[in-house]
Amino acid sequence: MLSSLAFAGCGPTAVPDSSGSSLSLVETLGGADTVGYARAVTPRVFDFPADHGSHPDFRTEWWYVTGNVASAQGRAFGFQFTIFRSSLSPDAPGGPSAWSTNQAYMGHFAVTDIETGQFRSFERIGRGSVGLAGVTAVPFRTWIEDWALEGQVASPTGATDVDGGVYPMRLRAEGSGTYLDLSLEGGKDRVLQGDRGLSMKGPEPGNASFYYSRTRMPASGRLVLDADTFDVDGLAWLDREWSTSALSEGQVGWDWFALQLDDGWEMMIYQLRGADGSAGPMSAGAIIDPEGERMDLALSTQLLFESTGTWTSAIDGTSYPSGWRIQVPSRGWDLAVTPAVLDQELDLSFRYWEGAVRVRGSGEGGRAVTGAGYAELTGYAESDPGR
Repeated sequence: MLSSLAFAGCGPTAVPDSSGSSLSLVETLGGADTVGYARAVTPRVFDFPADHGSHPDFRTEWWYVTGNVASAQGRAFGFQFTIFRSSLSPDAPGGPSAWSTNQAYMGHFAVTDIETGQFRSFERIGRGSVGLAGVTAVPFRTWIEDWALEGQVASPTGATDVDGGVYPMRLRAEGSGTYLDLSLEGGKDRVLQGDRGLSMKGPEPGNASFYYSRTRMPASGRLVLDADTFDVDGLAWLDREWSTSALSEGQVGWDWFALQLDDGWEMMIYQLRGADGSAGPMSAGAIIDPEGERMDLALSTQLLFESTGTWTSAIDGTSYPSGWRIQVPSRGWDLAVTPAVLDQELDLSFRYWEGAVRVRGSGEGGRAVTGAGYAELTGYAESDPGR
């Protein structure tokens, strides 16, 4: 869900550009600087395998994987792996240089060791030229240096995968004593978020993204933390979005949740926040049943969402919500969502909290459920008066 990437000199929000100014989350996702780019205005027909690849006529795009895995001994970990693409200008630059490009890439990689409470996060930035970073659709691969998310080389003979035989995907990333190598199966069929994949973030035409998810992907592989190696398996969630602008005037950030319950259901929620902390009218959610059918939920009428605590960053005292109650009264849902580790704040080129969460309560029909997932909280540190 995080889409706050727009490079100026290969830097995202709150990073100086070449003129010495800086970009904010609102400037990045608001309506400015959209001339010449394509906009997400009406629903489209998704085209695979082409849509695994890049959409350079839109300003921003991301391949976003989060998940919870555990070793055979029960040691639990969360992980996040994201590659963002950002267009620096609507038109590709001319000239003969192989280094010439208008595409920049950023990668974020994080691992939460839930047993020890240790959180590790890493970042890479690369230009989309001379093989440093990029995206291909067939075979699917998006990468920054040796970080990569990639599909099979070609569709197996007789494959019926509507996504073009891309699964299983392989995810690889490393940084400072941390290495993750996972195989991601397709799991449930693709879910189109919003109106047939058009996810409105504001009432203005074009303040939207094209957005689809894979909500329950079996994940297995190897995690290395310093001298320790773990064979792990669990579940991942893939989000794919591309857009040119999303936030409306007065919006400062969002709270996003991807939850996987042990009864086969999933829930996705995003709350778009105004400067006063209130939820914007385009805030929404959805639940997905075990067969992959998606049901929309309107925030505040069908879906009740409230924070139940706070956590304070040691960096500068920024306060984040920490703990939530989520209800769907008409269906018997009443979930308590808690961070697996309190401090999962990424302090990279820009700051946000994103981490593994645990779920307990009642699900469909009021039945007792447990689960796990990920939460993302943006716009808190950026809006801090001391920032």
